[in-house]
Amino acid sequence: MLQSARQTAPAAVESPSTAPSGRSELRFEEDGAKGFTFDTGVMRGRLRADGKSLGLTEVYHVGTGRRLDAGHGLLGHYRVFTKGVRYGGGAWDWPSTATLIDPRTVEVLWSAADQRPFALRAVYRLAKPSTIEVETTVEPRETLTAFEVFLASYFDRAFTNAVVLARVGEQADFVEATPDRGDWQMYARDDAARAMILDGRWRLEPNPVAWTFPFPFAGPVAMVQRRAEGAGISAVLSAPATDCFAIALPQQTEGHYSLYLSLFGRTIPAGETVRTRAQLVVGKLPAR
Repeated sequence: MLQSARQTAPAAVESPSTAPSGRSELRFEEDGAKGFTFDTGVMRGRLRADGKSLGLTEVYHVGTGRRLDAGHGLLGHYRVFTKGVRYGGGAWDWPSTATLIDPRTVEVLWSAADQRPFALRAVYRLAKPSTIEVETTVEPRETLTAFEVFLASYFDRAFTNAVVLARVGEQADFVEATPDRGDWQMYARDDAARAMILDGRWRLEPNPVAWTFPFPFAGPVAMVQRRAEGAGISAVLSAPATDCFAIALPQQTEGHYSLYLSLFGRTIPAGETVRTRAQLVVGKLPAR
């Protein structure tokens, strides 16, 4: 059932910016094990824990102590495609290095390889106590046809509700990812994006997926939210529609409790560097 934007809009109240420890600030700290820790006062957790490129893991909401992530973490680079090609199981399996650029910023680099004709960079930035940004850059050695990076976030089981800002008829509305809309739902930007999704890439092993297409997402920003109603926590993922061509997620109570953004979605000539942006905003749900 469609609910009104007033009822389901992914509003959040920013949590206080000081953690109980009094040590919170916008900075990454090297952990001595090729990874980083952070505590912004709203979120604390790890980036690239144990040197693995799984994005943000062991992430907790400071105000409630509730864990936010599960499985392979938040803002992790998963499947990477060109037309007819999948580059391994996921970018989180590729060798990578990481550099602290400044106190708020870490860059992760996956260098080009024999079977991967491009370098990929992810720059994680602590933008605000409630907000972590990731800028993803591709540097191709050869033309990449219909290039895609599938940015993945896996949430704790408490995040049982999910809504997508979708285009329903001529209007933008927030719609729930209910089971009647399919087990695995894709909200594409437009017909060209949907055609790319259906070009065979999602039939490639491992773990092929058959998507349903309930609605297009509503621009100019791709926006999707998970809510932990019992804990009163909101997590919103967003990206400019110029950088993101689809929002994907399972029906909201399916066991992955995940959200995905399909980034790039264009052919990139050799030698052209292209960047996309996305962000995670965590806060308290407003009182009803």
